[in-house]
This record gives sequence, structure tokens and C-alpha cells, in this order.
Amino acid sequence: MEQLSTDYSMKTKLEFSVYPAPRISTAIVEPYNTILTTHATIEHADCTFLVDNEAIYDICHRKLDVEHPSYASINRLLSQAVSSITTSLRFEGALNVDLIEFQTNLVPYPRIHFPVTSFAPIISADKAHHEEPSVSDITAACFESSNQLVKCDSRLGKYVACCLLYRGDVVPKDVNTAIAAMKTSNSAQFVDWCPTGFKVGINGHPPRAVPGGDLAEVQRAVCMLSNSTAVVEAWARLGHKFDLMYAKKAFLHWYIREGMEEGEFVEAREDLAVLEKDYEEVGRSF
Repeated sequence: MEQLSTDYSMKTKLEFSVYPAPRISTAIVEPYNTILTTHATIEHADCTFLVDNEAIYDICHRKLDVEHPSYASINRLLSQAVSSITTSLRFEGALNVDLIEFQTNLVPYPRIHFPVTSFAPIISADKAHHEEPSVSDITAACFESSNQLVKCDSRLGKYVACCLLYRGDVVPKDVNTAIAAMKTSNSAQFVDWCPTGFKVGINGHPPRAVPGGDLAEVQRAVCMLSNSTAVVEAWARLGHKFDLMYAKKAFLHWYIREGMEEGEFVEAREDLAVLEKDYEEVGRSF
């Protein structure tokens, strides 16, 4: 990342980070790896989109009725979100949002660049013929924790900015109505110093479902990228796990054997603590 940052300093660098899940773990040393990576890349990525396997696993299980989600199921769902984010690079649209606009509208300060990703509608292939949600339905669904691709309660934080990327049969009038309804419902609380809050992208190409996959083919969909102070919850969990292991210096010798120093762990942990404070400060009222 550092080399890319040097070689392409004028280019926007977006990062998709798979964060450790609260309960499901694939490696004992996940907290170490995640905090070290976050510290190492925070200065070199312009925008980092957070997802975690447990959130996606739960979506597959509860919304798509997949009894035992495989990595293929998880990756197909995640690919829909990534595809929506990069749609403007591949297709012309009525209101396209390019990569520079993500950064401009979602990142109020250089370090506050960790948006939470949400996607809607998430409908199983079996229910495809019974449901066709409206623009208002899919917009409201994006603000529900059950549609977020990372585990954190959005109701406990404040939104700094939201980028809504629509695909398919969507017209600006319906989008404006849906956003107005969200603002009046008070289901999304924004920081008081950023009253507008919404950036919208519209592309006429509907999402494509993988043949034989779990997701239904739909006429319209939306991917929401929201910079929210609620993401601190995910870091607090991570920091707690890190502290428990580091207090015992557990598994540290493997890293030291590879040439790292203990000071690097302390520095990375302190940087994450500062990042949490930065987000909390952003959410405070005047």
C-alpha cells in the first residue's frame, strides 16, 4: 500500500477490509493482524470500506435461507456490493458517482474514512416472484442493521454522510421521496454540522445475479456507504481482544521472530484508540 501510495499519489485508493467478526474466528491472532494492518494502511488508503464475515453469514442464513452458508454464498453477496460501488466505472449513468466523489463526499477529515457498507434488497431466489420492493423500501432497508455488511448498531451512532448508489429501474423523483421520508422518520440521526448528509448515484443497469446462486434477480437495488460513528463499536471489540492477548504477551514471539518489535504493537494499538476518539469527537454536537 505504501508503494502504491508513492507511485500513484494523485490517484484515489479505495480499500475493502474484511474485519474479524465478533464471534466467528478463522485465526487466533486476528486482533493482532487487524490492528497492525489498520495502523499500517490508514495513511495510505483514501477510503476503506468495512465488511465482516459474521454479518454476511447472518444475512445469508436469515434473509437467503441458506442453512450452512459457504464462502461462495458469502462472496456472491459481497460481490454485489463491490459491483455496485464500481458500476460507474463500467457503465454510463444518469447520475454517476466516480471514485473521487466517494472520497469527497464521505470523508470529512483524512482519518475519518471508514464507511460501513449496506446492501438492499437481499431476496432469496425462491422468493423472487413474490417480492419486488420499491425505491422507498430498499432505501429504508439500508438503514437497518440487518442489511449492514459489518456488525455494529447504527442506532447507537450518528451519520456523518451517506452515499446511496442505486442501480436499475430508479428515477430521481422516487429517490428524493425516499430520502425525504428517511429524514422525517428520524430513523437516521445525522451530526448537526452536516445537515445535507446524502450523496446519490443512479445507474440504469440493474444488478445481475449469478445463475444458480442464492440471490434473486431484481429490477432495482441500492448499495449504501455510510460514514457513521457507530463503527467505533467494531473497533472497541477488536481493541478488547487485542488487549487481552497482549497483556499476556501471547503469540507475540512469532511476530518478533519475523523481525517485528513489541513497540510496533503498542504504537498500532494507540493509533486505533486515537481513531476511536476521532470518531467520537466527530459525533459530538456544537
